Amino acid sequence: MPLALLALTISAFAIGTTEFVIVGLVPTIAEQLAISLPSAGLLVSIYALGVAVGAPVLTALTGRFPRKRLLVALMVLFTAGNVLAWQSPDYTTLVIARLLTGLAHGVFFSIGSTIATSLVSKEKAASAIAIMFGGLTVALVTGVPLGTFIGQHFGWRETFLAVSLLGVIALVASLLLVPSNIPGRASANLRDQRKVLTHPRLLIIYAVTALGYGGVFTAFTFLAPMMQDLAGFSPNAVSWILLGYGISVAIGNIWGGKLADKHGAVPALKFIFAALVVLLLVFQFTASMQYAALVTVLVMGIFAFGNVPGLQVYVVQKAELYTPNAVDVASGLNIAAFNIGIAIGSIVGGQTVEHFGLAQTPWIGAAIVLVAFLLIGLSGRLDRPARVALG
Repeated sequence: MPLALLALTISAFAIGTTEFVIVGLVPTIAEQLAISLPSAGLLVSIYALGVAVGAPVLTALTGRFPRKRLLVALMVLFTAGNVLAWQSPDYTTLVIARLLTGLAHGVFFSIGSTIATSLVSKEKAASAIAIMFGGLTVALVTGVPLGTFIGQHFGWRETFLAVSLLGVIALVASLLLVPSNIPGRASANLRDQRKVLTHPRLLIIYAVTALGYGGVFTAFTFLAPMMQDLAGFSPNAVSWILLGYGISVAIGNIWGGKLADKHGAVPALKFIFAALVVLLLVFQFTASMQYAALVTVLVMGIFAFGNVPGLQVYVVQKAELYTPNAVDVASGLNIAAFNIGIAIGSIVGGQTVEHFGLAQTPWIGAAIVLVAFLLIGLSGRLDRPARVALG
């Protein structure tokens, strides 16, 4: 695998830490800013909406930019956003900081996916994306538990200071490791962009991505208070649980990429979504049983992010077939779909917590993921005539 993938992975680690560390900080931010749990949970949604806007819009606007220059600019914006979060005097400023970092995130992962696949042969495309997204899983293994620990012991602002330092490291890695000769793509014209936004086959994939992720985040957004209030773990123990969850996610991400390479994106995604439905339903019953809850969460981690490589390589494959002049934009829209799902999941989870309690989030998440499972099955069936025609 090319060395440039390492720079992408390091940057993904920094971005993944700032995206997911908020999950471990929800109780701390709620307490220190004197806001409700659902309001603190909205910081997950706000970041995700920044990504959803940044991914398709800014990706389209920056299509002609050389890739290295764009990556460096994104890491500068990312670092600045986290410095602002560190200095935030109130909730409103923190919201603005989260939006800024979300914008950088959206463009990074949309162009990163196409860069990663362009660096390797087609049969290794899902594995290359898995390696880049491996930065997210490493962030879950180390960055999120460490950031949660810092937030609990020194304050949530200091967590964002630490993430700013990660941004500087990622910036240096991009400068040193990414080759300067990776060209930008010609900007897609309005007709191609409209086709990416309206093509039925691509819309199905965006819906699968949003619902598959949204269902998981309905419960995952409030994992820390669930493990404290329902399962009875101490705040310190939650940091270790997040570490274990991150290790499971790291295993699942690489495994999910290999599964998609070996069996194809659709069979891999059907299996992963089916497993997530079952595990979320199990979590509904085990959430208040301390060690049973722990085991369920660790197993769920293997599947929770294992769908990322398959979903991203699938949308790139379909965009190359149906909208070959706007592959970057399609990739960006799928990144947006991931984060629309996160926003929907955290909002639905927040409303569930407010009106029905923490204990009701898993089964609602399972129902959402079930719709994603049905849609990916439909997409797979629609692929069959195309394969016959191409043959």
